[in-house]
Amino acid sequence: MKSLSLTASRLVLSLVAAGVVGGASVGLVSGTQARAALPVSTAQAPTTAVALPDFSQIAQRHGAAVVNISVIGKATPDDDQQATNRVPGIDPSDPLFEFFKRFQPPGAPGGEREAPSRGQGSGFIISADGLVLTNAHVVRDAQRVTVKLTDRREFVAKVLGSDPKTDVAVLRIEAKDLPVVPLGSARDLKVGEWVLAIGSPFGFENSVTAGVVSAKGRSLPDDSFVPFIQTDVAVNPGNSGGPLFNSRGEVVGINSQTYSRTGGYQGLSFAIPMETVLQVKDQIVAHGKASHARLGVSVQEINQTLAESFQLDKPEGALVSSVEPGSPAAKAGLQVGDVIRQVGGQAIVASGDLPALIGQTLPGSTVKLDVWRKGQSVVLSAKLGDAADKAVKVARADKADDQGRLGLALRPLAPQERRAAGLAGQDGGLLVEDAQGPASLAGVEAGDVLLAVNGAQVRSVEQVRDLLGKSTKSLALLIQRDGNQIFVPVRLG
Repeated sequence: MKSLSLTASRLVLSLVAAGVVGGASVGLVSGTQARAALPVSTAQAPTTAVALPDFSQIAQRHGAAVVNISVIGKATPDDDQQATNRVPGIDPSDPLFEFFKRFQPPGAPGGEREAPSRGQGSGFIISADGLVLTNAHVVRDAQRVTVKLTDRREFVAKVLGSDPKTDVAVLRIEAKDLPVVPLGSARDLKVGEWVLAIGSPFGFENSVTAGVVSAKGRSLPDDSFVPFIQTDVAVNPGNSGGPLFNSRGEVVGINSQTYSRTGGYQGLSFAIPMETVLQVKDQIVAHGKASHARLGVSVQEINQTLAESFQLDKPEGALVSSVEPGSPAAKAGLQVGDVIRQVGGQAIVASGDLPALIGQTLPGSTVKLDVWRKGQSVVLSAKLGDAADKAVKVARADKADDQGRLGLALRPLAPQERRAAGLAGQDGGLLVEDAQGPASLAGVEAGDVLLAVNGAQVRSVEQVRDLLGKSTKSLALLIQRDGNQIFVPVRLG
């Protein structure tokens, strides 16, 4: 407590010296005088001490179960100084350079050669008989994987399986009586809670860093099926695959990714929740691979403009922008313009929640979908397919601007244009000849095909005018461009 009082006194002194206490310019005074100068309410305000977790105890108890993983991968051309295409004694500009280079013996100095790629990461032991978890990207294309313990023992590991969709891999080393980490639940984590990472950043083994949970259930634009834990724990290259501990010393996730403009740590780190990890681990141990379900839709985020266009009370859910023919979604009756709000009773808040939730379900499972369609709730049942066939896609729309009128010049599609757009046999769709005003600012371009307005398929310019007349604030335009469909929110003003 003494250090806290000293810090407070120094803070007050600095404020006094700057002449900001009491709103008047004053000279330098002692800490006691400074406290007296403060308003009574501030001086008497209660102070609550917050105890920090003992990170040293967590590191001491569980650090031995965190391992360093080094990988030798497929050979790639070596590009160091000795491996450049050189012929001893002949300048590369010499006309005979290419002639003599052909007769360089294999492995001769300066000749092209293949060098194995090398990488490293982290992992942690979950069973005393040698089961190790890490990231799939750590052991991708590995030909030899070596696991090094804190007691400096090294083991050649067998990759039992890896799952790129969740970035989880399971290794096996031949050893007994190994130290293990206790496993916890990411479901119980709270935003703001302290967490700890142990790993080998840049090869510095068993480095410990700490921070707090910044957010939960983050979806990233990487086609993964993971509701990530976002933290501000310092995670750098080499930390991948290492454990994320809660303040009780339980592993709640695997550190997997960082968000950075420089390649180094910038305060945004992402970990795979332990529930997802264990589900994939069990499948890999049992079958050598993990399976994920597929619905067969492209979905996009809902902003306030789209929520108003589809008469939603709040901007939540996954907006269906396209349905794959013959897919589980099509068989279930999902339509473009539907908003999926729940899957199996679990709420879909952001569009990325849908692929994460569907992807963690086994193929062949039947799920109930709570859908918002044309101002009403509809319940559908879908039997999910296998994501190994095709992935659930998340579309992203640019932000709409808030000013102006619609500003679209439209006309019916000619037969050849309809065939080129893949709309042969359909009678809907209008070609955008020109886009100005809010439609242009929202991202609509000449050459786009307008398929629907607020979920209603459009067949004529007059129909668009009628729909425009019924909307006072915003519209949701279903646009097709280069074979892809996406709803574009347009604010009318």
